[in-house]
Amino acid sequence: MSTEYQNVSSNGHHKSIRLLHIVESLNTGAVENWLYRMFSAASTSHPQYHWTFFCTLGKPGRLDERVRQLGGEIIYSPCELDRKRSFFSNLRRVIREGNYDVLHSHHDFVSAVYLCAALGTPIRKRIVHVHNTDEGLPTPSAVKRRLLKEPMRRACIRLADNVVGISNEVLAKFSGKSSIRTARDRVIYYGVDTSPFRQSVCTREQFRLSLGFSTDAKIILFIGRMVELKNPIFVIEVLSRLLEINPNAVAVFAGAGPLESNVRELACQYNIAGRVRVLGWRDDTATLMRLSDALIFPRLEEPKEGLGLVLVEAQAAGLPIIASASITEDVKVFPELFETVPVAAGAAVWAEAVATRLSAPRPNHEDFLKGIDSSRFGLSQSLSSLMALYEGR
Repeated sequence: MSTEYQNVSSNGHHKSIRLLHIVESLNTGAVENWLYRMFSAASTSHPQYHWTFFCTLGKPGRLDERVRQLGGEIIYSPCELDRKRSFFSNLRRVIREGNYDVLHSHHDFVSAVYLCAALGTPIRKRIVHVHNTDEGLPTPSAVKRRLLKEPMRRACIRLADNVVGISNEVLAKFSGKSSIRTARDRVIYYGVDTSPFRQSVCTREQFRLSLGFSTDAKIILFIGRMVELKNPIFVIEVLSRLLEINPNAVAVFAGAGPLESNVRELACQYNIAGRVRVLGWRDDTATLMRLSDALIFPRLEEPKEGLGLVLVEAQAAGLPIIASASITEDVKVFPELFETVPVAAGAAVWAEAVATRLSAPRPNHEDFLKGIDSSRFGLSQSLSSLMALYEGR
């Protein structure tokens, strides 16, 4: 391992370039899954990079073993972030002892803490990667959030060598459109692994029977956290109106969260529980998309969606999308698949939009797969952008 950043040592041998990624845990989130895909690809194409993941939650994640098998290193924080002094001291020790060349932080405003911990260390590049637009801080106190947000934002912008957003919307909101510096700030899009969309699946009829639906059921699919911001309750309201237009419509929810029971209860109140399935968290969303008829994305519109990886994946499946005005233009590789409807338009208008999409022939998803692979969301494009960031290009 190198103790300082050099591509080549004095004897001509390549030395490792040490990356420290700071994440919550290597679990099921979009951030961590994208990072794992990049790490997996880079382990072959860029073996000179050594990846270390510092997990602030201090807990194992479902991707840990895969990371270790590929030669990655995982460090669990022994103390939680709310133990500020202990957390800061431990992270600073990890940074100093690890001789890292690049610090890549994935925690938006909280990245200011990690940048401060790295002050005075020989790290040559400090990166703040912003993945959200909700501008949240991990404190229940509204007063603290209000007082800390702007100082932490300014610290990130001042101390980071690069500020990266997952979309133009995210980057502009965090940095401010007038503050974006093209030589420093950039967008790196998530790379999508399209291989699950090429695997064999059961027939549409078999899939519907497995869920307890009739073989001619038209499935509107919701994928996401079952929380208020994602607005899953609204899907039940839309379904109740949609059934007046298309009596074959059903709704399937794939995601976990506190509103799972609320969705079931509202379906019972509308007397449509037999047309609703709440599946919980799933790792086969590519299969669900390929066998459904439309994706419904009714997220609340303020703050806007940072990107919406599920929308990229739905396009890979050639799945028609009915979405709220929360989505960013960056996400649209195939605009013809999208129908954008404001949440305020109400369930009846949404039902009409869904019905129109359900009545149209489903396009051939192979054409969309190729398009996603060659787009800004392709794995190779995403990895090239990430490596260019590390290499200062």
